[in-house]
Amino acid sequence: MEVSGNCDERFSLVQEAFVANFLAGEELGASAAVTVDGQYVVDLWAGKRNKGGDPWVTDTIVNVYSTTKTMASICLLMLADRGAIDFEAPVAEYWPEFARNGKGSVLVRHVMTHQTGCSGFPRPVTPDELYDHALVAELLAEMQPWWEPGTAPGYHALTQGTMQAELLRRVDGRTLGTFFSDEVAVPLGADFHIGLDPSENHRVAQLDVPEKPIDEIVDADPDSIAVRTFRSCVLDGTETETDEWRQAEIPAGGGIGNARSISRVHSAIACGGTIDGVTLMNTETIEAALERQTFERDLVLGLNVPYGTGFGVNHERLPLTPSERTLYWFGWGGSMGVIDLDERITISYAMNKMAGGLVGDERAFNLVAAVYGAIGKS
Repeated sequence: MEVSGNCDERFSLVQEAFVANFLAGEELGASAAVTVDGQYVVDLWAGKRNKGGDPWVTDTIVNVYSTTKTMASICLLMLADRGAIDFEAPVAEYWPEFARNGKGSVLVRHVMTHQTGCSGFPRPVTPDELYDHALVAELLAEMQPWWEPGTAPGYHALTQGTMQAELLRRVDGRTLGTFFSDEVAVPLGADFHIGLDPSENHRVAQLDVPEKPIDEIVDADPDSIAVRTFRSCVLDGTETETDEWRQAEIPAGGGIGNARSISRVHSAIACGGTIDGVTLMNTETIEAALERQTFERDLVLGLNVPYGTGFGVNHERLPLTPSERTLYWFGWGGSMGVIDLDERITISYAMNKMAGGLVGDERAFNLVAAVYGAIGKS
């Protein structure tokens, strides 16, 4: 099969794993990227951009769902780094209305670690309502938590982004998508968007969506927090084909980019906060994000998730990489972003054939294993 891009000979295992995913019939179109010390050693793409057979090309971009959360969290970490927000302060210090209905003790740190008790919206919202940030932020301000904040994590599939965006707006004045563009994407030359200009729609790959919509992924009691979370805004993946979804700023799941752009942003973190003269944050802020905040059973995912601040982190019982100082997250369908601070490596993957899971996919795991096989660290 035809693969485009570049791959350093040292990382040929990664190209082999990338090709193997296609040969196994598991891909439609995809991109993979690896950086070391901020330089691309892998930048590959292949396959089809849509079901009509148009090729995935160098500037094809795609919705990566929750891999977007890494970008939103970087924005909040930048605010913390600048002293504009304190993760140990109550959310209500910056967003007074949020204190309603027993949420006065909710800390900004709880937002960053999925512990606010507000993992879903208090009533079902439609995708059209999701695009209205003011509306969904007000719903969360009025909400009574589903469990005591700070006592357990529960994956905030969409609501984390709403809370992060409203905090950033209250502190900075800009929307999160604008802040990300102004302060991260444009300075780094990263083709990643939280709110896409319609003039770029022609570049967006069509998702081959899973059979089950997101609310049917979780096999649990209909009254469980897990089911309530996903039923609070039911998505089936086809929303991403609309102009409304693409233009909306959905910081928890609406980011549009490719593996190259994910790695470009993440490379600044992998290199201690600065890359090519652009500083996002100090190393101390990154080190603080690496500190594990909880490894309790997640009330939504049903797994023990090792949460750092804004990212998943490695755990000795659940290592994603051989390197202790690792940040990562995955998106619905299979997309992935990994940041290894020990090796100053990033590994990124974006595709349009969605698998059904929320917490990673074998295609991405194969790429991670190949990277560490290539450097002799497994």
